Amino acid sequence: MRILYGVQGTGNGHLSRARVMAKSLAKQDVQVDFLFSGRAPEHFFDMECFGDYRVQSGLTFATEKGHVSIAKTLRRNCASRLLRDIHELDLSHYDMVLNDFEPVSAWAAKRQGVPCVGISHQAALKYPVPKQGNTWFNEALLNYFAPANVALGCHWHHFGFPILPPFVEVDKIGVEHSHDILVYLPFEDADAIVELLRPWGDYRFLVYHASQPLLPPPEHVLWFGFNRDGFKQHMADCGGVIGNAGFELASEALTLGKKLLVKPLLGQFEQLSNVAALQLLGIADSMMSLDAAVLKRWLKAASPSPIAYPQVGDALVTWLRAGDWQDSRALCQDLWSQVELPDTWK
Repeated sequence: MRILYGVQGTGNGHLSRARVMAKSLAKQDVQVDFLFSGRAPEHFFDMECFGDYRVQSGLTFATEKGHVSIAKTLRRNCASRLLRDIHELDLSHYDMVLNDFEPVSAWAAKRQGVPCVGISHQAALKYPVPKQGNTWFNEALLNYFAPANVALGCHWHHFGFPILPPFVEVDKIGVEHSHDILVYLPFEDADAIVELLRPWGDYRFLVYHASQPLLPPPEHVLWFGFNRDGFKQHMADCGGVIGNAGFELASEALTLGKKLLVKPLLGQFEQLSNVAALQLLGIADSMMSLDAAVLKRWLKAASPSPIAYPQVGDALVTWLRAGDWQDSRALCQDLWSQVELPDTWK
């Protein structure tokens, strides 16, 4: 079996899931080529596990100060370039396309009649799971942004539907430091983050952000450019996580039993819906702006028990190789039977 694996490169959640899948595909000797889109080639990092991957422009959302910017999004994306990339992508050497919300490979597969299996958190939102901020445009985006013959969603809970558990790979906890707080707010202004954290000198904040603040942050606010290995180690050993409402970040926090405070990217349907799910399940606090009062309450909160999600990637590759892609219910039921969910979720 030879697979083209298309991955949306906007944000790091899709990349985290692809890294889990890359290991599972390698275990079963599946030939796979990776295609990424939605991010400039020079902005990808820690990509060794994907081999000789390729990058296309694709489509992405532009942000400004914690909001989706429609004007910047329209300026950044080029429809003619997207259509050209779709028409020029030759899939004749592949048995199937595996797709994580990536439009170029998905539409090329549809155009050329190549089977396409989608795996993404977005696919879970096609079911009546908790949602917030939904519109006809968001529904169209879910259905047409990256169409697939079979679409497998993943979520923190199955909500009674054939949905996969999260694809999670985390470092083991060494020594947990309860007053170390990991901060990942990539869409927020760097100086605004510093001002939010400045009053809390009894804690140490480990901030990962692409930009530097204009003035040096106080000693208890440590600033890091993004480094995957350092981030994973800090995630394992910290006492809590302040982040956006991306799916993978929250999945890692839940797996490790870290208390979680999320600030969603406003105007982004997926993140707003993640907040709705987290609140329904009672496993995270949220703030719609960088709110000092919310932070003060959250810092004193207790941590939840960890959730041991199974090795979804290994089971999924076995299922893909079997070829009965129209029947995913048994796969989902088997994986969820391995998870001990909190009593309050049942």
